[in-house]
Amino acid sequence: MLYLSDELKHYFSEQLPLFDQVMALRGHAYRHVKGRLTQRVLLGGNSYFIKQHLGVGYREIFKNLLQGRLPVMSAKNEWEAIQALNAAGVSVPRMAGYGRQGLNPARQTSFILMHELKPVVSLEELGLSWRHAPPSFSFKLKLIKEVANIARLMHEHGVNHRDFYLCHFLLNTETLELALIDLHRAQIRLKTPERWLVKDLAGLYFSSKDMGLTRNDYFRFMKAYRGKAWRALWKTEQPFWRKVIARGDKLYRDETL
Repeated sequence: MLYLSDELKHYFSEQLPLFDQVMALRGHAYRHVKGRLTQRVLLGGNSYFIKQHLGVGYREIFKNLLQGRLPVMSAKNEWEAIQALNAAGVSVPRMAGYGRQGLNPARQTSFILMHELKPVVSLEELGLSWRHAPPSFSFKLKLIKEVANIARLMHEHGVNHRDFYLCHFLLNTETLELALIDLHRAQIRLKTPERWLVKDLAGLYFSSKDMGLTRNDYFRFMKAYRGKAWRALWKTEQPFWRKVIARGDKLYRDETL
């Protein structure tokens, strides 16, 4: 499969395979891990982020399976998750291209090309500044409700992120619109199982623990996420939220050891 937006096609030669040309793009590398390269590239004066999956190999596939994790073998996960979340009303990066080549899952190569979101700041970066310069109550409440709404819409539409941390929420500093990024490990089902709800929410809780949020702030999130009064929610869903808190606290302890 190969898709590229019409506005970009004229930047590439018609005499050479388009897939190969996109895979050969080079810019500023933001992340380079085994089998995956994330870069910021310029095309026609506009900036894009491209994730290039270069083939993970059988060893990586088997290692993930033995650890009980689904391996990410291509950009297909992110491509499908972005489409699903966009349809659900969640703000995500705007796609400019996607391609996948090869039948062998261990050697399959692929890419996803996305318009850069800017000007933005991650909620992790913003939240850490709150300990020294607390935000207004109304601004903090707005962000809590928006993060909860994104989590609710995502989970209601059968998507779980698997890396659901505040660093993957980007706030546009001009429009104050919040977007969710880094969906390469996302999973899509008809209904999100509870264990994956717990994992996502625990990751979010873990990543918020150094922001100086209050107990009431967390109750406000729970209320917005479930759409219930928090007292009734805590009474009926206490076992679920205790799992979230316990897992988030464990992540935090492991991180700070």
